[in-house]
Amino acid sequence: MEYLRAAADKQAEQFSDKKQVWILNKETGFEAASVLNDDGEFLKVQKASNNEEVKVRKEDTQQMNPPKFEKLEDMANLTYLNEASVLHNLRQRYYSSMIYTYSGIFCVAINPYARLPIYTKEVINSYRGKRRTEMPPHIFTVADEAYQRMIQQRENQSILITGESGAGKTENTKKGNHHYTGYASFYRL
Repeated sequence: MEYLRAAADKQAEQFSDKKQVWILNKETGFEAASVLNDDGEFLKVQKASNNEEVKVRKEDTQQMNPPKFEKLEDMANLTYLNEASVLHNLRQRYYSSMIYTYSGIFCVAINPYARLPIYTKEVINSYRGKRRTEMPPHIFTVADEAYQRMIQQRENQSILITGESGAGKTENTKKGNHHYTGYASFYRL
């Protein structure tokens, strides 16, 4: 499950949400910074990337989540649900080849443009019949949840897969359908 769930990191460093913020960065969108001084309207901060000290408007910063929220599986659980924190979480999960992330009832998928070993028969079987909280985010969870609701509630279900061209909509649809065919062969008479 290395491509699906983050390893438990040791969170020994001191963290204060009053002293850690996201600041705008023209190249990466946002970057981490430590607050050195707060004069009300402006903050003097030190960039984490290069230790450069800069003065920024307080309203141009966003609060940072504690390290325990790093690579969070469901972004609805972030203490500070802001643009910088969402992008950071998605970016860190993507860099770790964890391409699926929940955001409340939604499952966000980021196309890795590479084959990952997360669609094998063993992985399919590990998701079958499991609750969403029992397994890492995956299209198989979404597909299995829809299938289980269809069987238990005897109501039609649908899954909406959206995104830009090249985002992986077709691949995720095929993976979800592959999950369903596993049920068909499992219950074959």
